[in-house]
Amino acid sequence: MAPLGTLIYGSNGYTGRLIVARAMERGLRPILAGRNAQEVRQLAEAHGLEHRAFPLDDSRRVDEGLDGIGVVVHCAGPFSRTSRPMADACLRGGAHYLDITGEIAVFEALAARDAEAKAHGVMLLPGVGFDVVPSDCLAAHLARRLPTATRLALGFQAIGGMSRGTATTMIESGGRGGVVRRRGALVPVPVAWKTRRIDFGTGPRLATTIPWGDVATAFHSTGIGDVEVYVAVPAKTRRVMIASRYASWLLRTAPVRAVLLRAVRRRPAGPSVAARARGVSRLWGEASDDSGRRAVSRLTGPEGYTLTALTAVAAVEKVHAGGARAGFQTPSLAFGADFVMEIGGVTREDLAESGEP
Repeated sequence: MAPLGTLIYGSNGYTGRLIVARAMERGLRPILAGRNAQEVRQLAEAHGLEHRAFPLDDSRRVDEGLDGIGVVVHCAGPFSRTSRPMADACLRGGAHYLDITGEIAVFEALAARDAEAKAHGVMLLPGVGFDVVPSDCLAAHLARRLPTATRLALGFQAIGGMSRGTATTMIESGGRGGVVRRRGALVPVPVAWKTRRIDFGTGPRLATTIPWGDVATAFHSTGIGDVEVYVAVPAKTRRVMIASRYASWLLRTAPVRAVLLRAVRRRPAGPSVAARARGVSRLWGEASDDSGRRAVSRLTGPEGYTLTALTAVAAVEKVHAGGARAGFQTPSLAFGADFVMEIGGVTREDLAESGEP
């Protein structure tokens, strides 16, 4: 019996194309899929690959699209709308589900289906890209260094650019404020709720809290109940973020979102090849416990979209090698805290537990 195939849905999007290219570099022959039949066909023909086109709002067609598929890499966001129908189909068809989301609600919704996934022998593994492989692996590494940790702070500094898909997701989730974990529960907080200076390896940078995916996943990966995630931002950007607290109602209105989405559609699909080559990802994490002990680690890797392609394909390879674990998983739960260290260009540095970040 031939091995079941890999399907990349949303393959014609900016990040999907990067994942397809990386898969080809690794000798894989994925089946390309998406909603736009013409774009998917053109991309598949350029690579000599099989293709399928189907929407996600017709369960019969989705099931037909996943026929003979063992692994789905879902790249078509916003995942708050698209993850459930694809995950449903994977559970019905017995295909392992991977995606590149960074949306807290999606992580939590899939985590709630852990027992269902185990019953079907299916792995639900969201966040196999920059959201959240490097930060999730860093969180698991810090928990390994300090098993008594009760608090976890993570931060990142991304140098590169943003795709239209990422911008669209941000607009659709705009006006909802921030989120942190407290005693295991997700707690809403204002935008840019806390600010601190973080040294990502090039000197202290201003960083402020954001509702990044690790607020969800780090708890599942480590059991640490208090989690905050920070992003490095200029002081001007932080002021704008704080000002947005008072206009959150406006950001949720359809006319304003329509204007913002039209502006996004006029932008390039994503960072250029040159911009990605110049870009870099820097991450920082701090675990601390109730006795005052703390551990700090830093991680550096390729630009975010490049890293997403590398980690997503690496995850597919591990699944095909027998590395799938039924149920809801995070990257570190599925493949270990050192999974990200298998990616070329990634380095990690441990600071002394008594050292300053």
